[in-house]
Amino acid sequence: MKTPLNRNFIDAVRSSFSKQNAMELIHASIENIAQGRVDIKVPHWSGIEQQHGFVHGGVVGMIADSAAGYAAMTVVAEGASVLTVEFKINLVAPADGEALIAKGQVVRAGKTLIITKAEVFAIKEDKQILCAIMQQTIMVMHGKDEK
Repeated sequence: MKTPLNRNFIDAVRSSFSKQNAMELIHASIENIAQGRVDIKVPHWSGIEQQHGFVHGGVVGMIADSAAGYAAMTVVAEGASVLTVEFKINLVAPADGEALIAKGQVVRAGKTLIITKAEVFAIKEDKQILCAIMQQTIMVMHGKDEK
Protein backbone atom coordinates (compact mmCIF):
# COMPACT_ATOMS: atom_id res chain seq x y z
CA MET A 1 0.00 0.00 0.00
CA LYS A 2 1.17 3.54 -0.63
CA THR A 3 2.27 6.06 1.99
CA PRO A 4 -0.66 6.97 4.25
CA LEU A 5 -2.24 10.41 3.73
CA ASN A 6 -2.39 10.66 7.52
CA ARG A 7 0.65 9.20 9.24
CA ASN A 8 -1.32 9.27 12.52
CA PHE A 9 -4.22 7.19 11.18
CA ILE A 10 -4.03 4.70 14.06
CA ASP A 11 -4.47 7.48 16.63
CA ALA A 12 -7.24 9.03 14.51
CA VAL A 13 -9.16 5.73 14.38
CA ARG A 14 -8.74 5.09 18.12
CA SER A 15 -9.86 8.65 18.95
CA SER A 16 -12.93 8.40 16.73
CA PHE A 17 -13.84 4.95 18.07
CA SER A 18 -13.70 6.27 21.65
CA LYS A 19 -16.42 8.80 20.68
CA GLN A 20 -18.81 6.11 19.42
CA ASN A 21 -21.27 5.52 22.22
CA ALA A 22 -22.94 2.82 20.12
CA MET A 23 -19.79 0.68 20.16
CA GLU A 24 -19.48 1.15 23.92
CA LEU A 25 -23.14 0.19 24.33
CA ILE A 26 -22.58 -3.22 22.72
CA HIS A 27 -19.14 -3.75 24.41
CA ALA A 28 -17.21 -3.67 21.10
CA SER A 29 -13.46 -3.15 20.89
CA ILE A 30 -10.91 -2.57 18.16
CA GLU A 31 -8.69 -5.61 17.71
CA ASN A 32 -6.49 -4.52 14.80
CA ILE A 33 -5.70 -1.34 12.86
CA ALA A 34 -3.56 -1.34 9.71
CA GLN A 35 -3.62 0.80 6.59
CA GLY A 36 -6.79 -0.19 4.75
CA ARG A 37 -7.92 -2.67 7.44
CA VAL A 38 -9.66 -2.59 10.83
CA ASP A 39 -11.06 -5.44 12.93
CA ILE A 40 -13.75 -4.93 15.57
CA LYS A 41 -14.74 -7.58 18.10
CA VAL A 42 -17.84 -7.88 20.27
CA PRO A 43 -18.39 -10.48 22.97
CA HIS A 44 -21.60 -12.50 22.83
CA TRP A 45 -23.70 -11.43 25.80
CA SER A 46 -27.41 -11.50 26.57
CA GLY A 47 -27.92 -7.78 25.91
CA ILE A 48 -27.30 -8.20 22.16
CA GLU A 49 -29.16 -11.46 21.57
CA GLN A 50 -32.29 -11.93 19.52
CA GLN A 51 -35.10 -14.34 20.45
CA HIS A 52 -33.19 -17.51 19.41
CA GLY A 53 -30.08 -16.68 21.42
CA PHE A 54 -27.98 -15.57 18.43
CA VAL A 55 -26.37 -12.13 18.23
CA HIS A 56 -28.95 -9.84 16.63
CA GLY A 57 -28.47 -9.05 12.93
CA GLY A 58 -28.54 -5.34 13.73
CA VAL A 59 -25.47 -5.76 15.93
CA VAL A 60 -23.78 -7.78 13.18
CA GLY A 61 -24.48 -4.86 10.83
CA MET A 62 -23.18 -2.33 13.38
CA ILE A 63 -19.78 -3.94 13.74
CA ALA A 64 -19.47 -4.59 9.99
CA ASP A 65 -20.31 -0.92 9.27
CA SER A 66 -17.83 0.34 11.86
CA ALA A 67 -14.99 -2.01 10.90
CA ALA A 68 -15.24 -1.15 7.21
CA GLY A 69 -15.81 2.55 7.95
CA TYR A 70 -12.72 2.70 10.13
CA ALA A 71 -10.75 0.84 7.45
CA ALA A 72 -11.72 3.74 5.17
CA MET A 73 -10.58 6.23 7.78
CA THR A 74 -7.06 4.77 7.61
CA VAL A 75 -6.68 6.01 4.02
CA VAL A 76 -8.01 9.58 4.25
CA ALA A 77 -6.03 12.77 4.81
CA GLU A 78 -5.51 14.27 8.24
CA GLY A 79 -8.48 16.47 9.16
CA ALA A 80 -10.92 14.46 7.02
CA SER A 81 -13.63 12.24 8.42
CA VAL A 82 -15.78 9.52 6.89
CA LEU A 83 -19.49 8.81 6.74
CA THR A 84 -21.34 5.71 5.55
CA VAL A 85 -23.75 6.50 2.72
CA GLU A 86 -24.77 2.96 1.82
CA PHE A 87 -24.20 -0.67 2.70
CA LYS A 88 -25.60 -4.04 1.78
CA ILE A 89 -25.20 -7.03 4.07
CA ASN A 90 -25.86 -10.72 3.63
CA LEU A 91 -26.37 -12.74 6.80
CA VAL A 92 -25.06 -16.14 5.72
CA ALA A 93 -25.13 -18.07 9.02
CA PRO A 94 -26.39 -17.51 12.57
CA ALA A 95 -24.15 -15.26 14.66
CA ASP A 96 -23.57 -17.94 17.25
CA GLY A 97 -20.36 -18.13 19.25
CA GLU A 98 -18.46 -16.68 22.19
CA ALA A 99 -17.72 -13.50 20.22
CA LEU A 100 -17.98 -11.94 16.77
CA ILE A 101 -15.19 -10.28 14.83
CA ALA A 102 -15.79 -7.96 11.89
CA LYS A 103 -12.86 -7.61 9.49
CA GLY A 104 -13.15 -4.41 7.47
CA GLN A 105 -11.09 -3.69 4.38
CA VAL A 106 -10.77 -0.94 1.76
CA VAL A 107 -11.54 -2.20 -1.75
CA ARG A 108 -10.96 1.09 -3.61
CA ALA A 109 -10.19 4.53 -2.25
CA GLY A 110 -11.13 7.60 -4.26
CA LYS A 111 -11.00 11.29 -3.31
CA THR A 112 -14.69 11.47 -2.49
CA LEU A 113 -15.94 7.89 -2.25
CA ILE A 114 -14.33 4.81 -0.74
CA ILE A 115 -15.63 1.31 -1.41
CA THR A 116 -15.12 -1.12 1.47
CA LYS A 117 -16.12 -4.61 2.50
CA ALA A 118 -16.39 -6.49 5.76
CA GLU A 119 -16.69 -10.10 6.72
CA VAL A 120 -18.11 -10.97 10.12
CA PHE A 121 -17.10 -14.21 11.80
CA ALA A 122 -18.58 -15.96 14.82
CA ILE A 123 -15.82 -17.29 17.06
CA LYS A 124 -16.83 -20.65 18.49
CA GLU A 125 -14.39 -23.05 20.16
CA ASP A 126 -11.42 -21.19 18.57
CA LYS A 127 -12.91 -21.53 15.05
CA GLN A 128 -14.04 -18.60 12.92
CA ILE A 129 -17.33 -19.23 11.12
CA LEU A 130 -18.40 -16.72 8.46
CA CYS A 131 -21.80 -15.28 9.40
CA ALA A 132 -22.07 -12.09 7.30
CA ILE A 133 -20.63 -10.34 4.26
CA MET A 134 -21.06 -6.60 3.71
CA GLN A 135 -20.19 -4.11 0.96
CA GLN A 136 -20.22 -0.41 1.74
CA THR A 137 -19.82 3.04 0.22
CA ILE A 138 -18.13 5.71 2.35
CA MET A 139 -18.14 9.45 1.70
CA VAL A 140 -14.98 11.36 2.57
CA MET A 141 -15.78 14.59 4.38
CA HIS A 142 -12.76 16.80 3.75
CA GLY A 143 -12.01 19.38 6.46
CA LYS A 144 -14.86 18.13 8.66
CA ASP A 145 -13.76 17.30 12.18
CA GLU A 146 -15.74 14.98 14.41
CA LYS A 147 -17.50 16.19 17.55
